[in-house]
Amino acid sequence: MVGESLLAVLMALLAGALEYGTGQGPLLAVLFAVVTAGLSLARRVLPATSLIGVAALCGMNEAGLLPLLGVVAWSAGRRIEGALRALAVWAAALAAFEALVLWDQPPLSFVGLFLILLFLFTTLVPGLAGRYSSQRRALLDTLRERNAQLLRERRMVAGQARMRERQRIAQDMHDSLGHQLALIAVQTGALEVSHGLSDQQREAVGVLRQASVAAMHELRAVVGVLKDGTPEDERPGGVAGVDGLVEAAEAAGTPVRLVRSGEPRPLGAAADHAAYRVVQEGLTNAFKHAPGAELTVGLHHEADSLVVEVVNGPVPGGAARRPAAVSGGQGLTGLRERARLAGGMVHAGPLEDGGFRLAGLLPYHPAPDAAGSEASDDTWPPDGDLAGDGLPGAAWADPREELRNLTGLRRSKGCLAGCGVGVLVLLGLGVLLAFGAVALFEALDKSQIEPETYRDIRVGSPESEVRDRLPSGRSFLTSGLNHKGPAEPAGARCLSLLSTDSPKDMDKDRVYRFCFRGGKLIEKREFVVRND
Repeated sequence: MVGESLLAVLMALLAGALEYGTGQGPLLAVLFAVVTAGLSLARRVLPATSLIGVAALCGMNEAGLLPLLGVVAWSAGRRIEGALRALAVWAAALAAFEALVLWDQPPLSFVGLFLILLFLFTTLVPGLAGRYSSQRRALLDTLRERNAQLLRERRMVAGQARMRERQRIAQDMHDSLGHQLALIAVQTGALEVSHGLSDQQREAVGVLRQASVAAMHELRAVVGVLKDGTPEDERPGGVAGVDGLVEAAEAAGTPVRLVRSGEPRPLGAAADHAAYRVVQEGLTNAFKHAPGAELTVGLHHEADSLVVEVVNGPVPGGAARRPAAVSGGQGLTGLRERARLAGGMVHAGPLEDGGFRLAGLLPYHPAPDAAGSEASDDTWPPDGDLAGDGLPGAAWADPREELRNLTGLRRSKGCLAGCGVGVLVLLGLGVLLAFGAVALFEALDKSQIEPETYRDIRVGSPESEVRDRLPSGRSFLTSGLNHKGPAEPAGARCLSLLSTDSPKDMDKDRVYRFCFRGGKLIEKREFVVRND
């Protein structure tokens, strides 16, 4: 609001100064300054009305409003919605300007055409610039909203992937704990019928057997609630099942090298299943995105954790490219969630040689609060994150990259189309305006003389000598001047020219008239006429 007020004050000062400089009185200059300030403030609320009003006032030969005309055209270009409506407003403004500035001249006169071109150039340049700025801002706002929607959808999908992984983890725990509880139930059942126990001991063992059976039923009920109705995958076999994954890959025609190091140590059930999932996900993504590349599966038993990694080399140049797999893009999201709940972490990223590495760090004894740690933010996947997870779905792109691509694509297309048309229109108007300016200067050269030349010419001089010192006067600027001044001498032929020394009042012109008869200059007169 402060900027608008300062602009209105600046426009008012310019209008008042220009009006006063062109011969208007102080009161009229102040009046135009107030009108200019009002129109400057109204251009944001009433852009079409302001443009037509300023154009009409400029057509009344009010030079003080010329600076405001460009400002109002800028606002109209930005705020008028719809190309047809903007075209109608510009046509109405041009009609108002032309009707007032050319009301006493032929519609196809040189002055009329030149002023029309000047008006169009003065208003179209800021108008097109304002329209481009408005459309670009609207496009960016739309893309930001779409990007925000993509972020929300990605968070939802990532949350669903983590939930599905937790369901699979719950099923894995059911298989593992159910097996242990079944062993407890069998062993306690055998002890219960043993003859070496006393009645009190047999009763305690019976209670233990009943508790284990009840625990199995409760575990089965809880896991049943967590199921979402989708077909269950084959339960992973843990680290012991990695050999089966490697053998299955080799049976499919892809050689895989299995590397083991360190002394094997027992893992918790969650970490054991997570290790299997890391190898499974790494091989699946390598088959999809690096067919024919060398594959290495590593199981490295460190002092406090197991490092599981799947490394593929660069794709050979002669390898056939498989069609891009359709995937939900949440395989790594679920894998990270599984590793997090086991107290570990997962890293995925490209290698310097063009390959890719997927690795998981799984502790033998996770911290008590490891599973309760905050989930990772999968909104922004790290560099090199793969899209595949082996499940049907849609390929999810990075929303930030999609925003940049859409912005660049639409900006380039819109700029090429809109700016191309705008440049052609402005070039055409510029060429015509330049042609009109050249013609105007030529007309001025043919119709104007210096006051010194007028004073040096003497009455009675030969007509040929006088005409040699004067321009031809054949110009649209001098048409009708002979009829605006005093009556011509009887039988004389007169030549009227404009003076280079114009009056202070811009509505008037100083005219020098030379009348000839009998081959001599019989009269020269100076007078002032209105230039309307």
